[in-house]
Amino acid sequence: MQLFEYFLDALTPLNLLLALVGVVLGTMIGALPGLSATMAVAVLVPFTFTMDPASGLIALGAIYTGAIYGGSYAAILVNTPGTPSAIATTFDGYPMAKKGDGGLAVTLATLASVFGGLVGGLFLLFLSPPLARVALAFGPPEYFWLAIFGLTLISALSVGNTIKGLIGACLGLLMSMIGVAVVGGDIRYTMGTNVLLGGIDITSALIGLYCVPVVIDLVATRAQHLTVEDDLKGIRLSEALSISWARKFNVVRSSVIGTVIGILPGAGGSIAGLVSYSEARRASKHPERFGQGEPDGVIATESANNATVGGGFIPTLVLGIPGTPPDAIILGALLVQGIKIGPTLFTAQGNIVYTFIFGLLIATVLMLPAGLLIGKYAYRSIIAIPKPLLVPTVAFLTIIGSFAIHSNLHDTQTMFVLGILAWILNRFGFTPSPIVLGLVLGQIAEQGFVQSYLIGNAQQAVLGMFFGRPISIAIIAGAALTLLYPLLSSYLAKRRTLKTVPVDAVEDAAPVQAVWRDVPSMVFAGLFAAIGVAAVIGTGDMTPMGSVFPTTIAVALSVLSVMLIVQHMRRPVAPAVAEGGVDADGAALKPAREPVGWRRIAATIAIGIWIAAMPLLGFTAAGLLGFALLIAAASWETPTGRTLATYAAVSVAIVLGFYLLMANVLLIRMPQGLFF
Repeated sequence: MQLFEYFLDALTPLNLLLALVGVVLGTMIGALPGLSATMAVAVLVPFTFTMDPASGLIALGAIYTGAIYGGSYAAILVNTPGTPSAIATTFDGYPMAKKGDGGLAVTLATLASVFGGLVGGLFLLFLSPPLARVALAFGPPEYFWLAIFGLTLISALSVGNTIKGLIGACLGLLMSMIGVAVVGGDIRYTMGTNVLLGGIDITSALIGLYCVPVVIDLVATRAQHLTVEDDLKGIRLSEALSISWARKFNVVRSSVIGTVIGILPGAGGSIAGLVSYSEARRASKHPERFGQGEPDGVIATESANNATVGGGFIPTLVLGIPGTPPDAIILGALLVQGIKIGPTLFTAQGNIVYTFIFGLLIATVLMLPAGLLIGKYAYRSIIAIPKPLLVPTVAFLTIIGSFAIHSNLHDTQTMFVLGILAWILNRFGFTPSPIVLGLVLGQIAEQGFVQSYLIGNAQQAVLGMFFGRPISIAIIAGAALTLLYPLLSSYLAKRRTLKTVPVDAVEDAAPVQAVWRDVPSMVFAGLFAAIGVAAVIGTGDMTPMGSVFPTTIAVALSVLSVMLIVQHMRRPVAPAVAEGGVDADGAALKPAREPVGWRRIAATIAIGIWIAAMPLLGFTAAGLLGFALLIAAASWETPTGRTLATYAAVSVAIVLGFYLLMANVLLIRMPQGLFF
């Protein structure tokens, strides 16, 4: 009966308004790469101090859950995670959009996000104390194996090219070690510059690795960004509901995984999304469809990362241990309000905490109509924007997103460099996703590994520390199953096919795609092997705590690189015949790589000039210059005077609008130059 009274308290007009406004603001902020949930919550915390405690918490919780969901928009429509928790959404969301199913993908993400958020909120409401004890049962070994579990997703992202995927993961892991070591405090791989002392910011890296290649490739063709048939426009709600119901077990499983991982301090939505994606692929009857536009991939990721919102509040409210950075900010707001955190919170100040939880659930429900409405117009808008305006707008979002995190131009420069490297590597089969996995999971894996090693060494039971704890054994079993199940199922399927298909039919089958030696891949492998050797040499002046993990990863990188060279050395050299031909046995020749083209080069130079001009000309002047350069690079036809005037007006509106938002609302210190 008392819970019902708290529910009615959450339904007051003020609380409903705060929940709706918070969700809308959070969604819009989360959809902009770099403007994270942490930033949104941190900026708006002071405004809640004058509110009733429950109302203030509802506003913050609504912004938080909306921002996590909003990250799916950028992931689906421009292949860039709006927030780190939407990394795995790009794997199938963007391919769906490219096939004309972007509206469906957005709707599936909305439905999955709402359900996952409700599951996490209900766990928070009814099972907080026992689940908080689960969080306390996780120690360094469990965190290490949880990170390894996330890395097993490489097998799903690198089908047919596993060695390159593992090389990418090692590169990402090494990148995560740049700066001050998480255990021991060693300064590593900074190349003598203070700029890298803080390491590589994950959000800036995500924007660069995913978004910059999209901008470079956008200018290369005359075709529009997304292909949409007339009868496929819209959010397609009934179809999405049907698909979600058919995948109900995936939705429930992913939501529970997200809630459980959410209660682990420091894990967060990125790990939850990756683990849920791995499990969805393992359990699927068609794992080969993942990465090609499979709805299950979007559903799994978005269910899980929104479930972490409610899950993360469990240790925050019960133990005073924030699960994520936004949780830490909200915890600070609770303390300012004079609320005593701990197991007695639910009884001593139940009116506040239960009203907040019900408000969070209401905000999650409101996310459905708000998200569908925003998604409908966001999808149609990004389709309708002419490419000469879309290209500089997306580039502008990457620049301000990477800058806004720490108000630091070095983050923007890092983003740009990583973006160019990602575009180059992707042309030769080294996709960015494994690199991102290594970068995101690196510090968690290293901290768990080193702490476990130290504890096990002190107890003279290193192997027992890693392999003798029940939760660790369960996670190891899950990781092994995720890694080996697709290979085993593929092998068994081939055996069944050979048994049922006549031998003559096999002999008469169509020629198989020939696999030729790829010299550029061998050159890159040699470069990566050298990087691994240099990384090992660089550990010479480190402490054992600071050197054990980078040494392990660097050796693995060198070994894998040598394996890739040997693999290609054993392959035949491709015959010098016309593209699209066949060899003497009728096997199709490997198509030539698409030429770079002057437009891609021009777009890359334009972004570089834009970033270099910011400290010289100022944010606004550099932005207008960048828009002009990229409009020129992306224009395939000579624009009329009226079109140019429209482009100029829109460019000024976007640049000035975001300047006012960043400087006057978000209070971000903007770069100043000769102009403004």
